[in-house]
Amino acid sequence: MCLYNILSTVLRPMESLSVFQQILITLFRLRFNMNMQYLGFLYGVHSATISRLFQTVIDVMYARLVPAIIFWPDGDLRKTLPTCFQITFPKCACIIDCFEICIERPSDFKARAQTYSDYKSHNTAKYLIGISPQGAISFISKGYGGRASDKFITEDSGFLNNIHPGDTILADRGFDLKDTFGYYGAKMEIPAFTKGKKQLYAVDIEKTRQIASVRIHIERVIGVTRQKYTMLE
Repeated sequence: MCLYNILSTVLRPMESLSVFQQILITLFRLRFNMNMQYLGFLYGVHSATISRLFQTVIDVMYARLVPAIIFWPDGDLRKTLPTCFQITFPKCACIIDCFEICIERPSDFKARAQTYSDYKSHNTAKYLIGISPQGAISFISKGYGGRASDKFITEDSGFLNNIHPGDTILADRGFDLKDTFGYYGAKMEIPAFTKGKKQLYAVDIEKTRQIASVRIHIERVIGVTRQKYTMLE
């Protein structure tokens, strides 16, 4: 009902569906990935109507909910850092990673090339997500084709506008942006590269272990999101 009260001020009733039903159908599709035809049968409307209202409600949810819920935390948040961060990364402001959602293969050849992910061996939409050390999502980018690199998305998505001098950002090896973050007076911590090395130095092994022990939190957030909203699987 809280969600309904926020969205009902923007959405309008349809001839055959109330605002409440429109929101409910959208949540059914997100949570259980219900088929358009089945939802149409359930509510006595054409599947094309379900498709249109789903797109409309998603757009409204994006416009109304994202600015209110996903925001960059202020500096006072560091006072409540979890213990594992206080010891190893006391200035950590964000942990970032990219996650991909499989999509249908586009009929347009250019779009097909732009969305093909070598990592997934499938056409995908790709997003940059950032979480605070406390586990709250603090940044989500617009969608990119699966071909886009993690480095490009980070630089193009506007994420860097949130960085402040002294911040530490944790990421995976694909985010080799130490020079870029250095320009903003911030520091990027990524696991050590093993390419071209027979063996890592002990200090690199320890640093990689420390990063992995806290970076796992963003993997859990992405995993929980996929499991909760089965449409994203």
